[in-house]
Amino acid sequence: MKKEFEIIKRDVMYDGFYQMEKYYIKHTLFGGGWSGEFTRELFRRTNCVAVLLYDPVADKVVLIEQFRIGAAITVNTERAWLVEIVGGAIDEGETAEEVARRESQEEAGCDILELTLINRFYTTPGGSSELISLFYGRVDSTQVGGIHGLDHEDEDILVYAVPFDEVYRMLEVGEIESGIAIVAIQWLALHRESLREGQS
Repeated sequence: MKKEFEIIKRDVMYDGFYQMEKYYIKHTLFGGGWSGEFTRELFRRTNCVAVLLYDPVADKVVLIEQFRIGAAITVNTERAWLVEIVGGAIDEGETAEEVARRESQEEAGCDILELTLINRFYTTPGGSSELISLFYGRVDSTQVGGIHGLDHEDEDILVYAVPFDEVYRMLEVGEIESGIAIVAIQWLALHRESLREGQS
């Protein structure tokens, strides 16, 4: 079948730091013909970058912890602070690679020694346009730590380097609940040995 869709109408429901849009659409069906007209709300935001900062020599992952409103309204107070990896939005005129390096410095005080794209994927395509570029950034973790972030963005980010085995334990017992970090750590579990062999 030929896959086609038609946007009949688009309404902007909210236009602020983020944008909420309502689409009136129809598309072709797997069984043939076209669907009827239906609506979908879309949370539109700029595409983003996430960076798995890993030191293959020390076998440590750089984690960050910060307050997240999405978690705050669904869980108890303590769990409103999520353990994550570095990330940020791609501003106009920036490349994903530039953002990866900038955010690693702003959020974690880390200089990336080697940067590799892991994958690009949608986080919640049923309702959001966000496309994530996930990178592996090789770092030296010996001086990592402290509180980072930009004051004018109201960032208060705790940074620490954690041995891989402990990071994976945190993932398995549910101490890491951010989906992007989970994807990144699982990727590292598959590729860790080859990354470490490359440093020997």
